Amino acid sequence: MNPIRILTSAALVMSLATGNSFAADDKAKKQGEIRKVTQSSLQKFYKIDPSLKTQVDKAPGYGVFTTYGLSFLIGGAGGKGLVHDRATKKDSFMSMAQASAGVQIGASESETLIVFKTAKSMHDFVSSGWELGAGGGASAGAQGKTSGSATSESVITGALYYTLTKNGLQAGGAMAGTKFWKDGALN
Repeated sequence: MNPIRILTSAALVMSLATGNSFAADDKAKKQGEIRKVTQSSLQKFYKIDPSLKTQVDKAPGYGVFTTYGLSFLIGGAGGKGLVHDRATKKDSFMSMAQASAGVQIGASESETLIVFKTAKSMHDFVSSGWELGAGGGASAGAQGKTSGSATSESVITGALYYTLTKNGLQAGGAMAGTKFWKDGALN
């Protein structure tokens, strides 16, 4: 066999093997970053409302998402997070997107905590992930500071939903549709 062909084939095999290794390392790194942000977010929620720790500890599972959004009459937001199943100790890495329309203006970074009341509601959320809601209000966060309260909204059947706003200002009311889904690249 031709030595150049052998070297070319070997280089191709090595690049494919290395690429898969880099992809696995990148996936593990992104998962680690999401886990770290999740733990940091949980601590913020617990600081604002210490009773949330008991709720999370007793729940079959919870989800934590960090989102970034902009709005001016119409709006959009996106983010990443995870849902932790307490029974299996498994994390499902998820993405989310939101679209809204209404009398609204703002830009913000938000953290969301979802405390599931039942294992079924958690599994349904992970597998189908839809949420639809309408609401209004105003919140502001100074640079680097978290504001808002950890009051719940029942917008997901079988779960409590809490939001904190950071680094932004949002005001108004809007109809919003949100989709959460498993992130195929991270699971």
